[in-house]
Amino acid sequence: MAAIHRPAHLTHHAAKLASAACIDKAQAIGVPMNIAIVDASLYLLHFERMPGAKLTSVDIAINKAFTAAGHRAPTSVYKENVWPGGPAFGLNSSNNGRFMYVAGGIPIVVEGEVVGAIGCSTGTPAQDTEVSQAGVDAVLEYIKQLHSEPKL
Repeated sequence: MAAIHRPAHLTHHAAKLASAACIDKAQAIGVPMNIAIVDASLYLLHFERMPGAKLTSVDIAINKAFTAAGHRAPTSVYKENVWPGGPAFGLNSSNNGRFMYVAGGIPIVVEGEVVGAIGCSTGTPAQDTEVSQAGVDAVLEYIKQLHSEPKL
């Protein structure tokens, strides 16, 4: 049994690639976004606020990424569960109020391990999710390309 566990972490370069993909998607759908990317330790790695993105959504985007990475699940899975009468009622007040249950936070999972997460906010929950997913897809494609390069 190992004495030390070293989880993989998203690099700043990969976070910037994800952010660029999120920006492209946000521009394509016409919704400026706040885009937050955290590493596996839940720390903010990269943040973008597009011109016109809601100032009140900055913390929401960051907390969506925090929740998705920390709970290893998209923020959308908690919606009704945290409402009164739900099985996880009150969970949204955990972590000093940082827990987000609004869609738009998606973990980045590589070989079964969460290496980071993306949270987007300003649009509807569906738009936020669409933009976050574009960033996740870009990171996974980048990793796939790195692993498929021939070794000389």
